Parts: sequence; C-alpha cells; structure tokens
Amino acid sequence: MSGDGTAGGLPETAAEHSGPPEQDPGADEQRMVAGRAREGMFGVTGTGDTSGYGGLRVPAYVPPAAERPFGGWFDEVADGLFDGMSRRGIPSDAVLRITVDRGEITFYVDRRHLLEICRTFRDEPDLRFEFCSSLSGVDYGPDVPQRLHSVCHLTSMTYRRRIRVEVAVDVEDPRIPSVVDVYPTADFQEREAWDMYGIVYDDHPALTRILMPDDWEGHPQRKDYPLGGIPVEYKGAEVPPPDQRRSYT
Repeated sequence: MSGDGTAGGLPETAAEHSGPPEQDPGADEQRMVAGRAREGMFGVTGTGDTSGYGGLRVPAYVPPAAERPFGGWFDEVADGLFDGMSRRGIPSDAVLRITVDRGEITFYVDRRHLLEICRTFRDEPDLRFEFCSSLSGVDYGPDVPQRLHSVCHLTSMTYRRRIRVEVAVDVEDPRIPSVVDVYPTADFQEREAWDMYGIVYDDHPALTRILMPDDWEGHPQRKDYPLGGIPVEYKGAEVPPPDQRRSYT
C-alpha cells in the first residue's frame, strides 16, 4: 500500500469496501499488460521484402501500473467509477489495473464484470461515458500470455472526456461478453474483432464475419497468421506477398 492511502493504484474509498485485491504483482505484470520487442514490419526476416520496413526495431514496452494521484480529471473518473461500483455491488478487484500513458488512462478489467463496469461508466452521473466511439482487437503474438486484447474507447459527451476499457484473454479461451447491449455502436466493431482476431463476443446479436467470406479459415490479423498468401492482380500482373518478392540491389 502506498503512502497516499491507495491499494494497487485503487482509491481508498474502493479499498475500504472489499480490501485490496490479492494479486501477485509479478504475475500481474506478465499477464495484464503485454509488450514485446519487434524487428521488421510483420515480423519478416531473411526474405526479399521490398516494403522498406526491414530495418524497423521496436523495443518491448509495458506501461507500468499507475498510482494516485493520476493527474487532472483522471482522479475524478477513478473515484466516480469505484464509488459507482460500490453502490452496484461490483467488487473493487474487478479493475485489475489502471495505467496512464501518453496522456491517456486505461482501465484493465476482469471480463466477468465487463458489462457491469460499462454500465457504471455509462450511467453514473459523475461519469456519463454515453458513447463507445470504437472497439478494436489486439494480438501481441504467440509468446505473450493473454495475447488477445479487446479495447473499448469510451467517450463522455457530457464532460468531453475519453478513456479506454481493456480486457485481456488467452487465445485458448478468447471469450468476452459483448457490450452491444450497453453500447449498440459496438455491434459491427465486435464483428470485425471476431473476424480479424478470433475474439468471441458472447451474446452478440449476430457474430458473423464482416470482412472475410463466411467460409474463411483463420483470423488474418493474428500474429501467427501466414503473411500474404494470396497473389494480388493489378492490370494483368500478379503481385506476390511481401515475403515472396524479389530483392533488388
């Protein structure tokens, strides 16, 4: 517990209701916020890739868990969230981690409480995040635990604020509750995340492919999906996938 009366980055008011979450910080660091080093665009190495990204080097980066004070209106949102969760009977440890990075705040939540937390963000007078402006999937690759992430970008038109609510799952159990009942705008976006990443949104009204044909096998934006694989025709010529192109010197 830090000296400002917080437990694991949570407000004191929330900690009073159910106590600090009993988590192994080391395990949390490995499982909740994933980052990995990258070399070359799309992970291509040792090929004739002529896309110009062969020299790309991105070090692994993991935003650390934030501690209060978060700064600015972030503290007001955190207080409003945990107060609302307490009134609704949602345990405080349903919020697994809070990060503040590049001027944005992200709430990592337990998928079992995702819908209740979204309703809290939407309906609490001090929050009023009425609009899900976007929902996207992320895949951090086969070597990362809980590699699949579903990210909701919530907007408060009342207070002119934006936050992220993120859920991480293992690829062997990629099921997350659909938020369409709370935010109808997430309908087609959850379909796209299912189509591209294979994240299964339980209770979605019509979870079907939206970009790929219905009989398509696999999910093209997963990191272990084969690169390219389908030649593209352009004015009678076929352009092979990047990892099969010639190397020009």
